[in-house]
Amino acid sequence: MKEFRPVLFVVGALLTTLGAFMLIPALADASTGDSNWSKFLAASFLTVFTGVGLALVSRVGPARFTVKQTFLLTTLSWTALTAFAALPFAMSDLGLSYADAFFEAMSGITTTGSTVIVGIDSAPKGILLWRALLQWQGGIGIIVMAIAVLPMLRVGGMQLFRTESSDRSDKVLPRPAQISTVIGVAYLVLTLFAVVAYWQAGMSAFEAVCHAMTTISTAGFSTSDQSLGYFQSPAIEWIATIFMILGGLPFIMYYRIIIGQARLTSQETQVHCFLVVIGLSILAVVLTLVAQREASLETAVRHAAFNVVSVITGTGYSSTDYGAWGGIAVSLIFFLMLVGGCTGSTTGGIKIFRLQVLAATAWVQIRRPLQPHGIFIPHFNRKPIPEPVAEAVTSFLFVFVACFVAITLGLGALGLDFITSMSGAATALANVGPGLGPIIGPSGTFAPLPDAAKWLLSFAMLLGRLELFTVLVLFMPSFWRD
Repeated sequence: MKEFRPVLFVVGALLTTLGAFMLIPALADASTGDSNWSKFLAASFLTVFTGVGLALVSRVGPARFTVKQTFLLTTLSWTALTAFAALPFAMSDLGLSYADAFFEAMSGITTTGSTVIVGIDSAPKGILLWRALLQWQGGIGIIVMAIAVLPMLRVGGMQLFRTESSDRSDKVLPRPAQISTVIGVAYLVLTLFAVVAYWQAGMSAFEAVCHAMTTISTAGFSTSDQSLGYFQSPAIEWIATIFMILGGLPFIMYYRIIIGQARLTSQETQVHCFLVVIGLSILAVVLTLVAQREASLETAVRHAAFNVVSVITGTGYSSTDYGAWGGIAVSLIFFLMLVGGCTGSTTGGIKIFRLQVLAATAWVQIRRPLQPHGIFIPHFNRKPIPEPVAEAVTSFLFVFVACFVAITLGLGALGLDFITSMSGAATALANVGPGLGPIIGPSGTFAPLPDAAKWLLSFAMLLGRLELFTVLVLFMPSFWRD
């Protein structure tokens, strides 16, 4: 038990912070005279009480976390935060079961964007603000984890992005605290810019704040059942498209630009690849819409750009029901669900850099039979890819596919149809939001699903957000042995 005390101390501190954040929607409800403010206050008290108590009984002196403790902390903290973040949903007047509330909270914290709430337009302001705050907090947590934690754990090839390096020229920031500070400032500044842009485009101040938080975090919760399609505003859709792309880029890139290292940013091949994939996908969807649906070019470009960027970044906004765009467009969107954005961003999915590593490794394997005595080394960012990194990326892809198959089969066993099961598994693992089909598609919700399916999808969201291995390693008996 002693070796877990530092972990429990940090979890207690995080719960205390979460409880303090609950006071913000409580004030929002109190200002509008909504009785839900008392529910937020009660949930805040319970969360802070638990967090402070846990921190006090687990208090230790200065401690350096071991790899085992870091694995446990990462999964336990996200799970505990979700369990308590669900309390306001469960205690509200929305009539949600705890399974529904946990699903909604997990979708928020993991920035997935799937929802079980029907009638979002009439939901209390406190609930809408709490959903946005959860995603905003989850977004910054994801970035810090991807840059400072996962590379240290050598999860899924993320060691490619270690900030600590023997090569001083690659050392962007020397300490995790500095990394977190710079990322936090960039994250906050982009959020404020998005608030102003949305407000100027016609949103109310409240709507602008909520959507700015869920856009920068590429999360996707909206204040309306119709998502951004509710506003019927091309300007708002273009603003969202731009900020979703900014949220899908590595946040360390913004620091490099600020300190005058734009040259390093221009050499970031995953950024180039990310933008190229977006451009080609938009072009393909535009051609499909114009050819099959006889849409005007302006409308086709706007809808294609908005929804393609929303899906590939895992934001989950929708301006129209893209499930009705025809087989080619829907198939492309399904695969874009799995791609994701850049590492060090708020996006989910497999990630662009892993696909680049796989492509470079596969190209080398194709060339070797033609030149058996040749020496071929795969490269990423103009540098050789270490063999352990290539193995980690290959293993990640295999485990991702295995989990996708297992979750799809699990949902099928619970009585869901093939499209719902397959797209539900994909959207949960890739942290996208809406799936495909009439039930969980852009025009539907996850509310009709049985509770067992919601628990399974909640686990899938956690699994995908924490890069699979971070969670799965806890199920190995050897992890718990001394």
